[in-house]
Amino acid sequence: MSSPSNAGLEERFRLAQVVAKEAGDLALHYFNERDKLVIETKRDPQDVVSIADREVEELIRSRFADAFSGDGVLGEEYGLQGGTSGFTWVVDPIDGTSPFVNGMPNWCVSIGLLYAGSPVVGVIYAPCFGETYAAMAGAGASLNGKPLRLAADKTIRNAVTGIGANSHVTPAFVAKMVESLLEAGGNFIRNGSGALMLAYVAAGRLVGYYEPYMHAWDCLAGYCLVKEAGGWYHPFPTEGERLTKGSPVIAGGPGAHDDLMRIAGVDATTAQHA
Repeated sequence: MSSPSNAGLEERFRLAQVVAKEAGDLALHYFNERDKLVIETKRDPQDVVSIADREVEELIRSRFADAFSGDGVLGEEYGLQGGTSGFTWVVDPIDGTSPFVNGMPNWCVSIGLLYAGSPVVGVIYAPCFGETYAAMAGAGASLNGKPLRLAADKTIRNAVTGIGANSHVTPAFVAKMVESLLEAGGNFIRNGSGALMLAYVAAGRLVGYYEPYMHAWDCLAGYCLVKEAGGWYHPFPTEGERLTKGSPVIAGGPGAHDDLMRIAGVDATTAQHA
């Protein structure tokens, strides 16, 4: 793929970290006042949204528009706005809205950046934990400024795997997914935020993550983090309208690759490695 100029990429990377913190602080204000929020449902009763999601995304979009008016933006709440620069921001203002509205800390602001179809920046800020995960293509990944590097000796058998599921996937499929992981000797958690669990993969807290159906705004920031920490991911389709549709999401450390790809039933040669 073609590469963006270092100056342009680094400037956007710095801005993404500033914006993630500002957006996260606004979200945290709403979290602390959540008893006053009006909660709406989307496609099913488990898929919720509030004014916090919308206002946080509006803030993020305005900051990027002011700084880089030619960049495209895809956000969970307001969809895709095309750009002319070759860069597209991919944003989830509050990933983990269900934990958010129910008073649990497992939510985050997720900001990814695409160039030529590949994630080149990933910033995930988890306000309740005071943690900022940040990565830029070719520059590595960090947690609160400390470099992240994944160990090759962690596997699904000696570490924990994150999984996700939603109403796009049948209960039978989810049951089989869990059964396959357990039969392979693994164990799992699900915390309600796919983006945050991908950040945990980059930090080595989880050995991998698998969700059969996920959107770009939930995963692309995490994909950049995992790859820059020395891991791998199964590519997400980013061409045209495919960017706005769901797809399987799989990512992990070096020692989880073969097992996770087999459990997911995906061609192992498709993974993008560090």
